[in-house]
Amino acid sequence: MAKKVGKKFAWVIKNFSSLQCKICYSVPVLIADCKWSLQAFPNGNDVDYLSLYLQVADFESLPCGWRRYVKLRLTIARQVSEIDSVVKETHRWFDEKSLGWGFRYMIPLTTLDDEKEGFLNNGDLEVVAEVDVLEVIGTLDESEESNGSLKEASLGKEYMDVNGFQVLPSQVESVRRIFERHPEIAVEFRAKNQHLRQACMNFLLSLIETLCQSLEELTNEDLVEADIALTYVKDAGFKVDWLEKKLDQVKEKKEKEKSDLAMLQETEENLLKLKQKCSELDALAEERKAELSATRTPLSFYDVV
Repeated sequence: MAKKVGKKFAWVIKNFSSLQCKICYSVPVLIADCKWSLQAFPNGNDVDYLSLYLQVADFESLPCGWRRYVKLRLTIARQVSEIDSVVKETHRWFDEKSLGWGFRYMIPLTTLDDEKEGFLNNGDLEVVAEVDVLEVIGTLDESEESNGSLKEASLGKEYMDVNGFQVLPSQVESVRRIFERHPEIAVEFRAKNQHLRQACMNFLLSLIETLCQSLEELTNEDLVEADIALTYVKDAGFKVDWLEKKLDQVKEKKEKEKSDLAMLQETEENLLKLKQKCSELDALAEERKAELSATRTPLSFYDVV
């Protein structure tokens, strides 16, 4: 069940605690000019966390080259107090290659299953999505829709020039910052066609955005795609030695995260064993105390006589 309120909609996942399916979907909700739905992995997307994603539900009806820049906020509502709800946010481009985006590590499954945490209400889980579509590229052209053809909307008036690149208003600050920090980045850039220039700049911005993700959300597949994107922008003529170094740093951090996770898991397992041992020793100590107390009990008059 999905209930829409403006740019926000709620999804109540019935009997969440007993779901056996790998993936479940919410009812599509119309926001801006397309339909969106939530995708959940009740038992985790190969992790011990609830994995939760937003996706474009009616992408097949959108024109070639469509893109949507979205501010996404997902909330796992706590029944006891909204203040303690789990909230995660991101800004992402959705397009033909990225139909969905979200959070692989939304909330630990052990936390959801713990009744004391108060996330489940009679086994049901409530998810709230806030979807703010900030930029739109590619819409149905009403003048040609009746003829059965699709046409990408012309948004030329919405673009702004930054160092010879036509960029969207939402990208202006980022592109200006890039040229301020790396003024020679485009001195060898060869493309003259404005569409190609836009595509290359979007690749560059997407690559930077990928490197800004949290390590929890960043997958090995993301890093492989980042390598491909880096090669693309380098071949186009961008001087991005600085970005290549940052990518290497992120790869190193990802490897260290893997090592740290393994050591943390080992430490937690050892700690659990110690706690179990302590619990056993506590029980043994209480038993010995009882025996000692019984031994120390003095004889009564009637015991002696």
